[in-house]
Amino acid sequence: MVSQTNKENIMSWGENSDTYTAEISPLLAEIYYANHQPDSAYKYLKLSVTLRDSLNTTERVRQFQILTSNEANRKDQLIRENRRIEREYKNKLMIGIFTGGLIVLLGLAIFLYRNNKQKQKANALLNNQKDSLENTLAELKLTQKQLIQSEKMASLGELTAGIAHEIQNPLNFVNNFSEVNLELIEELKSQKLKVKNGDSETLENELFDDIVQNLEKINHHGKRADAIVKGMLQHSRSGGGQKEPTDINALVDEYLRLSYHGLRAKDKSFNATLKTDFDANIGKQSIVSQDIGRVVLNLLTNAFYVVNDKKKSTPTGYEPTVTVITRKTEGKIVISVSDNGNGIPEKVKEKIFQPFFTTKPTGQGTGLGLSLSYDIIKSHGGNLTATNITDNENPELVAGAKFTIEIPIN
Repeated sequence: MVSQTNKENIMSWGENSDTYTAEISPLLAEIYYANHQPDSAYKYLKLSVTLRDSLNTTERVRQFQILTSNEANRKDQLIRENRRIEREYKNKLMIGIFTGGLIVLLGLAIFLYRNNKQKQKANALLNNQKDSLENTLAELKLTQKQLIQSEKMASLGELTAGIAHEIQNPLNFVNNFSEVNLELIEELKSQKLKVKNGDSETLENELFDDIVQNLEKINHHGKRADAIVKGMLQHSRSGGGQKEPTDINALVDEYLRLSYHGLRAKDKSFNATLKTDFDANIGKQSIVSQDIGRVVLNLLTNAFYVVNDKKKSTPTGYEPTVTVITRKTEGKIVISVSDNGNGIPEKVKEKIFQPFFTTKPTGQGTGLGLSLSYDIIKSHGGNLTATNITDNENPELVAGAKFTIEIPIN
């Protein structure tokens, strides 16, 4: 049996701890029940149940709190792990980006280096090619100058032969009239020794008049020879002459005779019919006379060469003829040189004024004559054209060639 004091001690002690109370309450309930105290037994039995429920609830709460705490810890741990993984990913990403950037920069540097090397090689090659081209161009210019000079000398040779023939005439006149004047002066001297009378004075006056006339003729033919020499000198000079008023008809006629006699000086068997039709209204025009003279001489020389060549291949029934016409039209002077040769082949018409193009055999032409002539006429603001002449009876047949110079009137 448990005494009242022990029961109170047990109760007092048990109340200090809900857990202990919950465990001791059933025992107390049994004790009270044994002592026939059902109310107290019921009280402690109910208390035991209540405390147990409370403890169970508390335990569940505590376990829930523990679980919640663990979940929170796991969540924090996961967050920290995610952050760590994120930091590692970012670090790896940055490292990857940095590494990729370095690789790209390195690749770009290598590309630029190789590109720069290739550019340097290309520039060096271009510089070498440029130097080579400049040297070649300089050589070509020098060769061109030499060929142009050769062409000028060739045309000068043609001119010189004609000049030699033409200048001989006024020189013969000068020599002949000089000899006659010497004879007249000797006669005057002898006449002075005679007694003066009316007849002697008349004879002296006649002799003086003859001497004066002879001197005028000597002066005329001397100027003629001087003009021929000046023309030759002007022809031999390079371009860049000054324009001056020039008698177009006289210039063309002069070079026509010089060209013809120049060809005859080389080939005594050559003969040709010369036809001229000069417009008297042309008068003097402002041109570079030596340049236009060179063009006319070149066209005439070519015309005589063509008809002479055809004459050799056509011994009978062919009369070489060269026709020169001058005209003054609205705003321009026209000079045409025609021949009755074989004409210009269609395949060479477009190339006839190109430098170094010639239809003459090797060694007989440089191919610069017509090219230089074309450039000279262009420098005067004019035009030089070449056409074929057709047969009047049969238009399909070519009866010769015609070169036309057109120079604007200043």
